[in-house]
Amino acid sequence: VLSFGPRFASADQMKALVPVPQAETWWTERHERAVARIQQGHADLLFIGDSITQGREEDGRRVWDNYYGRRRAVQLGSNSDRTATVLWRLQHGELDGITPKLAVVMIGTNNTSMREDPPENTAAGIQAILTTLRTRLPQTKILLLAVFPRGASADDPLRHVNQAVNDRLRAYADQRQVFFLDLGPRFLDAAG
Repeated sequence: VLSFGPRFASADQMKALVPVPQAETWWTERHERAVARIQQGHADLLFIGDSITQGREEDGRRVWDNYYGRRRAVQLGSNSDRTATVLWRLQHGELDGITPKLAVVMIGTNNTSMREDPPENTAAGIQAILTTLRTRLPQTKILLLAVFPRGASADDPLRHVNQAVNDRLRAYADQRQVFFLDLGPRFLDAAG
């Protein structure tokens, strides 16, 4: 069973756990469009994340249209999002009134790179997102994707941080409602 996070979270860890919106106007407008789309209903598949997820609207549009458009899929990715901003979005309309079959979640790279959160803080924020989804959408299966590798080499410090996050995420998969998949190795060559 997932909990909302550690019982006694530190002030630094709270940054990953406490829902907060981004301050930029474009972000608020994007959130409002997402809520309007959710209010239309008919959402069987959710993609939740940051700019990697949002990229399916632009560079990935052909793939999105070809594979997901007919699946009543909704793209809930937003540039620069971290765990706390995803939590805020999920608690402010992006899950209301829907019962999707699957939610695909990939978040955390902006926690580790932009704010330099330690792995345990990023993982706690992701755990809070999973708890929110399991609570608000109890019939929805969740595919938790690993945080992608960072840096050009296997010894890059951010690569190690993201791997440490992923090591924690594996434990969140119960193989009934939450499943974990690490696509990172597919993006690396033989030298890493």
